[in-house]
Amino acid sequence: MKKTLLLITICLIALNVSAQKQIFESPNLKAAIKVQKLVAILPFSVSITYKKQPKDYDPAANKAQELKSGKSIQSSMYTYLLRRVNDYSVSFQDVEKTNVILLKNKMIDSLDTYTKDEIAKKLGVDAVIYGSYSQATTRSEAGAIVTTALFGGWGSKTGDGTIVMQIANGTDGETLWRYTKRMSEGILVSTDDVIESQMRKISRNFPYMK
Repeated sequence: MKKTLLLITICLIALNVSAQKQIFESPNLKAAIKVQKLVAILPFSVSITYKKQPKDYDPAANKAQELKSGKSIQSSMYTYLLRRVNDYSVSFQDVEKTNVILLKNKMIDSLDTYTKDEIAKKLGVDAVIYGSYSQATTRSEAGAIVTTALFGGWGSKTGDGTIVMQIANGTDGETLWRYTKRMSEGILVSTDDVIESQMRKISRNFPYMK
């Protein structure tokens, strides 16, 4: 009986992990990346919501935080990839250059109105990495800190998040690769921490690894 319960538990855990992480690869992926040399990382689209809206909630401030977080994720990913530049088959465009070009072309605040091949053409790159990050806060950060003080340990759960990373071909905008992962949010977790954690998990599946 104990063995049966253990087996069921293991199966449920496996199913849960499988549901939380998904990776898609296009049949054209390998052929496409063979000819790619320069890749740009776009600012991520970020959504911050609350299960119970704070009393002092400010929509404008929340939107500003979403935009800031999107660029922070972009910067964190570039920093991570730069540290391991010799591990990849392509080079990555400096994110400051990427954002300046997008700003000059009045695209940076309306990326969702352009196709990925249009963006890649403006940036002069062979592919673009882009994505989204949604965070649904279920409890206050203050409450999490109190829990931490009482029970010890950092990273008390404050909500749930989902991160999506994608690679689009610069010539036709085709989605070549897509990674989706659900995660639990904790206090004192920066965008550097989020990207570091996720990139380590997908390193074996990241298309540009040599």
